[in-house]
Amino acid sequence: MLEGMDEELLPIGRFARLGRLSVKQLRHYAELGLLAPAYVDEHTGYRYYRHEQVRDALSIGLLRSLDVPLAVIAQVLSDTPGALAGVHERMEAELARRRSTLAALERVMAEGLPSAPVTLVTEPARRVAVAAATAADPSDIGRATSAAIARLLAAAPAVVPELIGLFPLDLGEPVTVTVALVGEEPVDGAELDVLPGGRFARATHVGPYDQIGLTAHALLAWCAERRHPVQGPIREVYVSDPATTPPDRLITHLMIPLEEP
Repeated sequence: MLEGMDEELLPIGRFARLGRLSVKQLRHYAELGLLAPAYVDEHTGYRYYRHEQVRDALSIGLLRSLDVPLAVIAQVLSDTPGALAGVHERMEAELARRRSTLAALERVMAEGLPSAPVTLVTEPARRVAVAAATAADPSDIGRATSAAIARLLAAAPAVVPELIGLFPLDLGEPVTVTVALVGEEPVDGAELDVLPGGRFARATHVGPYDQIGLTAHALLAWCAERRHPVQGPIREVYVSDPATTPPDRLITHLMIPLEEP
């Protein structure tokens, strides 16, 4: 019996079985300060836990099975309000990304690898107001683009805007996304710039914005097969108003600047 200690203390093996965790996990959680033993024998190093700690052990196992990070679990155990809200938002975003990926895969399965009619066009230089946003990685580009568009539209004149998304050819991490609003008038919070003109390869995407990558694939392949050297950024010219157009009928022109021969 442990001198001076509660006779009801549980050795780590028995506590692990009750809490449905492994001994290795318990040692790891103790090192992190997430679930410390009630008593550690200074001579043997044996660890003991109280019955009241079983609920915490079971809670940790449950939350880990729900893919909750350990740092957030610590907040939950300490009754921090709203601790799980961020995890919920992350899972919702991941679920939306997975649905988008599945939809693109289904389109490839139904139609084959993407192809699209491509034309060569000449575009004039245009005065624009630009706003930029940073995407953490390629999967975050949609959010960053929407944020840049919202900034422009919030201060844009009350006319139907002509918006052009500008995306680098090299999608590293992070990714800088720029949106240009065509027009001569200054826009609060946006820089004025000139969008260069020149020769472009252009293809038209019809469908949701999150499947534009399929048409970009077809456009880049067309340029490579015909030995057209390309330079960035890739432009997305938004023709349709997403507020009034169903996602499967949205029209977007994709344009890649071509190097001059």
